[in-house]
Amino acid sequence: MTTELRRLRNYIDGEFRDAADGRTTQVVNPTTGEPYATAPLSGQADVDAAMAAAAAAFPAWRDLVPGERQKALLKIADAFEARAGDMVAVESENTGKPLALTASEEIPPMIDQIRFFAGAARMLEGRSAGEYMDGLTSIVRREPIGVCAQVAPWNYPMMMAVWKFAPALAAGNTVVLKPSDTTPASTVLIAEIIGEVLTELGHPRGVFNVICGDRETGRLMVEHSVPAMASITGSVRAGMQVAESASKDIKRVHLELGGKAPVVVFEDTDIAKAVEDISVAGFFNAGQDCTAATRVLVHESIHDEFVAALAKAAADTRTGAPDDEDVLYGPLNNANQLAQVSGFIERLPAHAKVEAGGHRVGEKGFFYAPTVVSGLKQEDEIIQKEVFGPVITVQPFTDEAQAVSFANGVEYALASSVWTRDHARAMRMSKALDFGCVWINTHIPLVAEMPHGGFKKSGYGKDLSAYGFEDYTRIKHVMTSLG
Repeated sequence: MTTELRRLRNYIDGEFRDAADGRTTQVVNPTTGEPYATAPLSGQADVDAAMAAAAAAFPAWRDLVPGERQKALLKIADAFEARAGDMVAVESENTGKPLALTASEEIPPMIDQIRFFAGAARMLEGRSAGEYMDGLTSIVRREPIGVCAQVAPWNYPMMMAVWKFAPALAAGNTVVLKPSDTTPASTVLIAEIIGEVLTELGHPRGVFNVICGDRETGRLMVEHSVPAMASITGSVRAGMQVAESASKDIKRVHLELGGKAPVVVFEDTDIAKAVEDISVAGFFNAGQDCTAATRVLVHESIHDEFVAALAKAAADTRTGAPDDEDVLYGPLNNANQLAQVSGFIERLPAHAKVEAGGHRVGEKGFFYAPTVVSGLKQEDEIIQKEVFGPVITVQPFTDEAQAVSFANGVEYALASSVWTRDHARAMRMSKALDFGCVWINTHIPLVAEMPHGGFKKSGYGKDLSAYGFEDYTRIKHVMTSLG
């Protein structure tokens, strides 16, 4: 008996549509490793249609008073809240994430973030008028950019969709959003919810559009003549390709790319508390987080004790099915990711030691054991490259200067943390660490009011906060003669 696959569709100009040429891809449930749905493999005609819809809707959406855009976003947040159960179920099938953790750790922040940007919509302003030359008054207008081509990743499909569309819509832009080809289901549900709200309020149908597809679909979006901005959350390679494609017609680009977060643990740290928090921050979401606490640097005087405690914490951490409330994380997202994580462990140098894990769990799905690796050197591949899996590495350091050197000695610069009871040391480290975020005695909390974004090959531009909101605006100077 063959189970019929669910049929996902694009959402363009207020309508659900198949790809114009009928092409589809299969969507696999990472818990089982089996396909459960098909999604459109969108091509040029689909991209053209979505961009035309967004462009047609832009003038009316742009010209709304901010309070009306705020009202729409607040209704979207309320609708997310009302449909939370549906969203959790779809996202869990989409990604294999635990149901309980998705409900508690993702839905509330998403709703809060939409409401934050609903408030930000009414703060769209430039500098006050002033005279900077005799007889002339200057004002600054802060305006929406236009149509935004947005590409979201597979590690947090729902939440990253929110990080994309909420500031863009709040600022008065219209959106064409592409989810990852491995996790389109929850984004299609989001399109249904947002579409219902926009229709109820009488807004243009093309304000928010979703097209499914692969890397080629994303390239077509970024290179399309309509969008004024391209925004992507993804790998460094994908970000470089987007920046190159966008350069052909000087599009604005917003990039949130990879990470290799250093976790610097000094000798005065409460080891038990640090291990507990770091293990959760490293293994949560199977380590598939650009800010995950997966590169630990520990002062040599407590290194062995810390490694032993962390290995025990890993052994006590469980991965498993979404409906098991005792698991911290589910499977890796796809077969390629399982192969990537396994490859890092298989290629470990002889001087490395696997303290815990280091193997696949079960034969069905893409589960990988919580893993701790010690004995590593700064130049080792697993230190320099992003694993994006439930693998925590540990290195010793001798003093503050070496800790900074090791921490900064990678091409990524998204997030970091410092663990110490010495306030002055924490302040010195927060200045010296070349990362977009520095947490002190914690790792991974995010709030809507504070910016998220990195330096170096982790990209540029900010998500969340007023800074993220401003990224979706442009500045216009208007000067008036008083004569």
